[in-house]
Amino acid sequence: MNRRDFIAASAAAAAVGESAPRLAAQGGAPVRGTPLHGNFWGVQYYDGQERQMVLDVLETGRPFRWYGPGKPPDKVAALEKEFAARMQTKYALAVTSGTAALQCAMAACGIGPGDEVILPSWTWYSCFNAVVLAGALPVCAEIDETFNLDPSDIERHITPATKLIMAVHLQGNPADMDSIMAVARKHHIRVLEDCSQSVGASYKGHPLGSMGDLAICSMQANKTITAGEGGAVYSSDPVLFERAARFHDIGTLREPFLKNLGEPRTAAFIGTNFRMSEFTGGVLLSQLRKLDRIVGDVRTNAQRVYKGIADLPGLQLRKLPDPAGELGTGVYIDFKTKERKMKFLAMMKAENVPGNGPSGSVILPIDKLIESKVTAHPAWPSFNTPRGKAIQYGAACCPKTIDIINRFGGVLMDPKYTKKDCDDVVAAIRKVYPAVMQA
Repeated sequence: MNRRDFIAASAAAAAVGESAPRLAAQGGAPVRGTPLHGNFWGVQYYDGQERQMVLDVLETGRPFRWYGPGKPPDKVAALEKEFAARMQTKYALAVTSGTAALQCAMAACGIGPGDEVILPSWTWYSCFNAVVLAGALPVCAEIDETFNLDPSDIERHITPATKLIMAVHLQGNPADMDSIMAVARKHHIRVLEDCSQSVGASYKGHPLGSMGDLAICSMQANKTITAGEGGAVYSSDPVLFERAARFHDIGTLREPFLKNLGEPRTAAFIGTNFRMSEFTGGVLLSQLRKLDRIVGDVRTNAQRVYKGIADLPGLQLRKLPDPAGELGTGVYIDFKTKERKMKFLAMMKAENVPGNGPSGSVILPIDKLIESKVTAHPAWPSFNTPRGKAIQYGAACCPKTIDIINRFGGVLMDPKYTKKDCDDVVAAIRKVYPAVMQA
């Protein structure tokens, strides 16, 4: 233990005092009688509005957005218009999933064989897979204590083949966009914002997704708003938007998109089918109209916990580039070692306030399939060039990322937690933290 940790541990021990309640892990009474559980956020806000949206589509008998019997419900078109306005971009494209949105973004940016895309080592598989499915090469950079891409680790990965930087805003926390954009602009590289885990968050007053060249998000069941699945691509760049729109609809550009753009900017090319149905669009339109309420609720609960533990000695929380802009998805503490973090999680579970390490993503380079560069076909171009063959994944390429994920632990928040639930989270952390810091 270094001097700083020793002082923090001593202060924490002093804070416990003789009257500290006995830990549940040591036979004491737990903070709660039953375990505290969060739920899927958006689903908790389902009501008659989502039901009416679905009924509207059923009554028209027209679930396909482009044609069919009866009057068009136009749910997807309304979703795109309102989503673009909410995110302060000129255009938005509704698609079937966040993964589909990432593939559209690759096509929009013209990413293909021979190109390289820098992404964080800790994110979801879809980010890596979308690059590979485009035939390009994923290059994994370290994260920092925001759990997002470390701006200081980007430049060493840039080569003449680097065409895109993927800034992923993970677990409700905006990445350091000022620093990331500065590096990207210096090297004339586009930036894709992946806002899937942070829909509704902002950075210095700007909605996430409005600062890079283009953005994507997911509206899958684990996300802020949801229809079970769904996603969006959004941008203020007409060329990027048109290419994404073409790719998501077998290469065509439908009249409403053309009207929105004013004129075509690109030639047609082969695409796929990621079109959203009117059923999905209707549910997501209703959810979008509740987004600010959902975000406000979870932020309120997270602030209760932040304030309730703020005076704990030696406390070091996850780095927040914009505390006012984060969602408050989880309150995370730096325990300095994996052993302390694991002890915290075990003790919190005993108090019936389950703790969690950083979640919702994976450390990509140490996944065996990624480390082994397994693709759908042995001749896939991503790893068959000299550069693709030479690049090495594995633990050696992301030691900082592994260390950060190993030593942070905390509690996930929920927009529907009551004040009592939040008080229990505070009580459990205040009870467990000093014991962990003495270890």
